[in-house]
Amino acid sequence: MSDLLRHPGPPDLVSSVDPPHAFDPRLSEVVSQHARLVSLYDEATFSEGPTWWPAKGVLVWSDIEGRRVLGWHPDGCVRVVVDATPFINGNTVDHGGDLIHCEHGTRRLSRTTPEGRYEPVVETYEGRRLNGPDDVVCAPDGAVWFTDPSYALRLPKQGTLAESELGHHSVYRFEPATGGLRRMADLGEPNGLAFAPDGRTLYVSDTSRTHGGDGHTLYAFPVGDDHVLGEPRVFAQVEPGIPDGFRVDSRGWVWTSSGAGIQIFSADGRPLGFIPTPQRASNCCFGPGERRLFITSMQHLYAIDLGSDPLRNNYESNIAF
Repeated sequence: MSDLLRHPGPPDLVSSVDPPHAFDPRLSEVVSQHARLVSLYDEATFSEGPTWWPAKGVLVWSDIEGRRVLGWHPDGCVRVVVDATPFINGNTVDHGGDLIHCEHGTRRLSRTTPEGRYEPVVETYEGRRLNGPDDVVCAPDGAVWFTDPSYALRLPKQGTLAESELGHHSVYRFEPATGGLRRMADLGEPNGLAFAPDGRTLYVSDTSRTHGGDGHTLYAFPVGDDHVLGEPRVFAQVEPGIPDGFRVDSRGWVWTSSGAGIQIFSADGRPLGFIPTPQRASNCCFGPGERRLFITSMQHLYAIDLGSDPLRNNYESNIAF
């Protein structure tokens, strides 16, 4: 069976959505009001976990409920990267160039190498199974940080119904060189996470609103010299919806998913504007050079060009970066 899901070719312009909206003129220099959202793929079941994989030159994302990791190539084709997954959600790339996955079904972290080798990375904490890693990021020092909420234990279409063996929902730091795993913080339902450019702040979202709590919050944790997290502060409350997955750009701006699309905040938490999407956005990531933003949203993988003079969506003649 072929792994090809979409043939090479231009994407589809999304005409049923408003253009980007800036509250602050600084955002207009990064997201032009003339930039338009395009759909790169629209046949997933539940899209999440986008990340750019430099070793393969491909945008990787998860179709959680479809149990596949997919790859969009700059010529427009989409192929299966990992098939029959155990409900993989978040993905990132470590400093060795491997793709790191969050597995809901097996409740562990795993990796896929550029050569296609697949293996588990983290399976337990203090001898007990994790709840189900959700999102993951590689720190500037090479450590792998991930969140472990309860979604894998609650949602049968994305995991397996079970009781937590841990009794807490936490943020962890994994040290690849030593194999050490440390519990760094607890939240209601820790979800997305990302570091500030200097590595001195870790942003983590609490999305407990989805299960009867009130968390729809981005927290900012100071990171000490010993990697210990200090007391968090509320960075932003996201409305509508929740800050599921997000990214921090080289300016220190936070680009977060929400019920209405992607919301952008300055490094001091000031709302800069938003990029509407037809359905609620689940996550986002940047392409090379932060020239394009990829957005996962239900069955779709969207993209929008960035810069004050965008590529004018001339994908027919210039699909690649």
